Amino acid sequence: MNTEPLYPVIRLHKGKEDAVRRFHPWIFSGAIENGPKGLQAGDTVTVTDHEGAILGTGFCESDSIAVKMLSFENRKIDEWFFLEKITKAMEVRKAMGLVGNLHTNCYRLVHSEGDGLPGLIIDIYNHTAVLQAQTEGMALHLKEIVRALKLLPDLGVQAIYNKSAEAMQRMGKDDVVEDGYLFGQRLDETVLENDSQFLVDWENGQKTGFFLDQRDNRELVRQLAEGKTVLNAFGYTGGFSVTALKGGAKTVITVDASRKAMEAAENNLTLNGFSKETNPCVVDDMKDYINKVEKGAFDMIILDPPAFAKRHQDRHRGLQGYRYLNAEAIKKIAKGGILFTFSCSQAVDKATFQGIVTAAAIEAGRQVKILYQLSQPSDHPINIFHPEGSYLKGLALFVE
Repeated sequence: MNTEPLYPVIRLHKGKEDAVRRFHPWIFSGAIENGPKGLQAGDTVTVTDHEGAILGTGFCESDSIAVKMLSFENRKIDEWFFLEKITKAMEVRKAMGLVGNLHTNCYRLVHSEGDGLPGLIIDIYNHTAVLQAQTEGMALHLKEIVRALKLLPDLGVQAIYNKSAEAMQRMGKDDVVEDGYLFGQRLDETVLENDSQFLVDWENGQKTGFFLDQRDNRELVRQLAEGKTVLNAFGYTGGFSVTALKGGAKTVITVDASRKAMEAAENNLTLNGFSKETNPCVVDDMKDYINKVEKGAFDMIILDPPAFAKRHQDRHRGLQGYRYLNAEAIKKIAKGGILFTFSCSQAVDKATFQGIVTAAAIEAGRQVKILYQLSQPSDHPINIFHPEGSYLKGLALFVE
């Protein structure tokens, strides 16, 4: 066992090691007593307590979170480290029945802190792995991550696409990495989710191309959609629309502000044998659209908006947006209708989201029951020592 630090040492203030000893992966700048001059975001460091005892190894960050821990041991961060971590993540997905599944071949392989790799997302789309480095440290180790992935034949990966440039640009790191294939080339193939087919544009689409975190919730929509007229708001590429129709929905209207997304949704409807004429995809701002909806027009409404409150300073405005949309949906939905409503804003916790939906129901003046409390699926695991990883909140509501 290594007793000498393998990397430049960051020493914590006395008493600030407690959270690290409890395996929380974030170290804030105020906890740091000292460190070497010249450290930059992305550098690997050894973290010690005030007395010099090694607490673990992590990457330096440029925000208020100064270090994100990769290991709570004195570890070398190389391709063997990533192979070990990704292998453990794969074993979890195997246990969930996702690896080699004949009905679903798209899933999240690595979920950042949830799999002990803060700042790294790996999504599998059939034979393609899409990487998203959300920290400088991960972006600087993409070669090692790719080598590790290629050593896992059970994954069946034939192409690896890096989609990290946008995340780096948000941090002002335009020159760190470019998007592109790190192994193989574009495979023109559809993916399966619970036997529904989807065309996924990981090169140009949002996130890694598809909202994998809604898989279980889409399946619930399928189970409840029979005979219903459905509004899929913020519908993106039509995931909820396809699954609602698979469940026997009478008709589905998909609405999104992006014309490109609506074209993709039409393609996915056609791919699954549904008419885009009788199930129109409408380019419109959702706030404008819902004002035009007649009362009772829809038996089911799905509200899956983008994050209205990505940061805490956006929280108040984001909550007002959630309240408005939910109040309008509750007002407009047919008697006995089912409303699926979600928030993926990390700055809005579960209790706050339920509170804002309650306020919307009061404003609408209708009786509402919670049928299901919804979250992210098993391939987006939450590290029990990092509750902040629980980001997707949802409710399925029965409106009398």
